[in-house]
Amino acid sequence: MKYKNLGRSGLSVSRLCLGTMNFGPETDEVTSHAIMDSALEHGLNFFDTANRYGGADNWGATESIIGRWFAQGGGRREKVVLATKLYGEMDPWPNNRGVSALAIRKAVDASLKRMQTDYIDLYQMHHIDRATPWDEVWQAMEVLVAQGKILYVGSSNFGGWHIAQAQEQAHSRNFVGLVSEQSIYNLVQRDVEREVIPAAANYGLGLLPWSPLHGGLLGGVIKKENAGKRRLQGRAKEALDAIRPKIEAYENYCDEIGYEAGDVALAWLLAQPVVTAPIIGPRTHEQFDASLRALDVELTTEQLARLSEILPGYKTSPEDHAW
Repeated sequence: MKYKNLGRSGLSVSRLCLGTMNFGPETDEVTSHAIMDSALEHGLNFFDTANRYGGADNWGATESIIGRWFAQGGGRREKVVLATKLYGEMDPWPNNRGVSALAIRKAVDASLKRMQTDYIDLYQMHHIDRATPWDEVWQAMEVLVAQGKILYVGSSNFGGWHIAQAQEQAHSRNFVGLVSEQSIYNLVQRDVEREVIPAAANYGLGLLPWSPLHGGLLGGVIKKENAGKRRLQGRAKEALDAIRPKIEAYENYCDEIGYEAGDVALAWLLAQPVVTAPIIGPRTHEQFDASLRALDVELTTEQLARLSEILPGYKTSPEDHAW
């Protein structure tokens, strides 16, 4: 396994992050535990979850699955860099959503209880909370750091302006602030290249891309469709139909250079300087094993350039939309 510091921090994490959103709703507990065991066996030490994961009628279930895995001992908790998130509504009662000081206090204590641990390595805001001022957010986070309940703070789905605002406020308090940003980023969805990535690079945040295969569109979907292994319907079919010629060209190029499409998509992300670790979200052990192949794929400068010709990205703002 290869490792990289999370942004400007001294925290060393694996180049792939195990996303657990499917644990519970799609993947049973036994399989979830087996995947996490396999992750450690392969040296993958970075796990990501959220307090809302588990399904609409079972918020928190994924954290509880992780907690019961930690409870098995064997150094499981000590080996894992544990990341979770807060923001979404956990129940309709007031102050059980967002990132107010009270919401933060209640959310962190609930997550710690579910995951049967006394600290969280990376505590992430799942979304910007426009109703809460930054001095309140940072004061609450500072208290959690002082109490030893969290070690680092990250963001998710923030805009470039949000990152700048958060960091300037943190700096004024002599607080470390954010060390990471979790955004949707892949060869199809590259909007963050305009402002989020420049902001993250400027402030020393590591980028944690979610949906690295863009819902499977970058995982050889046309080849699987032609082989009768996958049949797309609804929004997934509409998404593919909208860019089918580009995905066909992408899959053909992957064949040309001798790699599986999903491996190339992950390897492309790993080659981006600001990216610390793409978040893989396996439903099965087979999918987890397949994700590991990307670590052995080294794309050349020419190959990276060709991929951006097939699936173009964006220039940094304002150059992207100005002369």
